[in-house]
Amino acid sequence: MPPRSPGRGADQLRPVSIDVDVAPYAEGSSLISTGNTRVLCTASVEEGVPRWREASGSGWVTAEYAMLPRATQTRTRRERTGPKGRTQEIQRLIGRSLRSVTDLDAMGAHQVTIDCDVLQADGGTRTASITGACVALVLAGDWMVHEGLLNRNPVRRRVAAVSVGVVDGEPRLDLDYAEDSSAQVDMNVVGTEDGTLVEVQGTAEGDPFSRTEMDRMLDLAISGLEGLFAAQATALDGRR
Repeated sequence: MPPRSPGRGADQLRPVSIDVDVAPYAEGSSLISTGNTRVLCTASVEEGVPRWREASGSGWVTAEYAMLPRATQTRTRRERTGPKGRTQEIQRLIGRSLRSVTDLDAMGAHQVTIDCDVLQADGGTRTASITGACVALVLAGDWMVHEGLLNRNPVRRRVAAVSVGVVDGEPRLDLDYAEDSSAQVDMNVVGTEDGTLVEVQGTAEGDPFSRTEMDRMLDLAISGLEGLFAAQATALDGRR
């Protein structure tokens, strides 16, 4: 595996930027870029909730994820007959992550649907989707308050996600596709801005990994999340 480019250290994130209001018809939107991975996230506010949710008196946040056909080096077929297993797994992860930081009771009978569309994929699409989707959800919450639908933004704190893994025996933060495809261990970490964890997905692609290695990867991930929260704050502060 060649050195990280351009001279990126094992504990460094790829360059991160988040632009907001990129989809003017959506109640909240962001375009997140992490290295060469780019994901468009839109938040749509709807009256009413799923039928199974109606008796609760609470709102709902859900997510959908898709990769555009030429987001990768070769064309990927559209999932016209419904999301496949990997897609379902990712959009459920996004939804769980967002609900973990949202006061659903404060939403009343409203649903927010987050659409995460991958424009360009170079590793970390699910983690970038969570980080960008949170920004879109916060903006949708601001919109609901502005329109008089809610008294306060239901997003209690921000959530973000980052990948980490072991490549050539070295723990590395924020893997690109080349690193991810050759990693001995691959892990995705979802956390909140107050230091709590939402989900940790870790898999050994070859030999099992030790508790010590897991702790090192978690430490890397938590340090990387701080940079993502800073990028979210910059994007939102510039909007508000």
